[in-house]
Amino acid sequence: MSAMTRPRPRVAAAAATVAAAALVLTGCSSSGSSSSGDGQVGFVTVKGTNLSKADAGKRGDAPDISGETLEGNPVKLSDYRGKVVVLNVWGSWCGPCREEAKNLQAVADEYKDKDVQFLGVNTRDSDKTNAIRFEQEKGVTFPSLFDPAGTQLLKFPKGSLNPQSIPTTLIVDRDGKLAARAVGGTTQEALESILQPVVAEQKQ
Repeated sequence: MSAMTRPRPRVAAAAATVAAAALVLTGCSSSGSSSSGDGQVGFVTVKGTNLSKADAGKRGDAPDISGETLEGNPVKLSDYRGKVVVLNVWGSWCGPCREEAKNLQAVADEYKDKDVQFLGVNTRDSDKTNAIRFEQEKGVTFPSLFDPAGTQLLKFPKGSLNPQSIPTTLIVDRDGKLAARAVGGTTQEALESILQPVVAEQKQ
C-alpha cells in the first residue's frame, strides 16, 4: 500500500475509527520507547495509533521462542511455520490484559479457519494457577507459553518488543517474520486492521 495514496472519504473515516479504538486501552507499563520503529525489524508506526507495521521484504525474523504451555505441553513458535501467528504477551495481574482478552478471543475465533494461530506468552505470573484462572474466566481457548521470568521475551530483536510494555501483540507472517505490532491493550477492530493484510498475503 503506497503511503502517497489519498484515502477516499469512507476509507478515511474507517481508518479514523480504528485509530480511535486503538487508543482506548493502554498498557500496564511503558518504560522506554515502544512505539517507534527500528531498522532491524522494519516497523513503521501508524500515525495516531499504538499500531506498527513492517512491509514484506523489510521484516526482521521472529525468534523461535519455546517452552511449555500453561497446561504443561511443549510448544515453540516454529511449530506454526506456514501459518500467520498472533503472539500476545500478557499477565493475569495486568488490567489492560483483562480488558483485551475478549477481543483477542473474538479475532481468534473469526480467523481459526484461515491458517491463523494465536499463541499467548504469559509473563510475570509466578503461579500458573492465576494465569489458568484468568484464561478460564475470560474464555480464552488458545495456548499460552509460560514465561514467568520473561526469558523468552528477551530473545526478540531490538525495537520489536519492549518487555516493559504489557500487553503487546505481535503478528508473525508465514515465513516467521515480524509483520505488525500493537502496543498496549488492543480492540478487535484495531487487531484485525493489522492482521487481515498479513493473512491476505498468501493470495498474492
